[in-house]
Amino acid sequence: MRAMWRGAVLAQSDDTVVVEGNHYFPAASLQREHFRDSEHHTTCPWKGTASYLDVVVGDEVNANAAWYYATPSAAAAQIRDRVAFWRGVDVVD
Repeated sequence: MRAMWRGAVLAQSDDTVVVEGNHYFPAASLQREHFRDSEHHTTCPWKGTASYLDVVVGDEVNANAAWYYATPSAAAAQIRDRVAFWRGVDVVD
């Protein structure tokens, strides 16, 4: 699987975990030059607190387009150290 935005490969892995229709990529598969920390957080009743990353390609920024659970609940342990995408990021085979 590949996560892409604006022609850039953000992450690529044969080892994604699908939860609620979202592919969670291993954090180690991210091309770190395309990410910066965001102050945005949300809470999922069963996964826990999500932290967000901005996706940056050239001069373009897709705010909060990637998220992860730094300390997921026991029910969501399979997504620990993994990142998912939305907001126009294409996840393709």
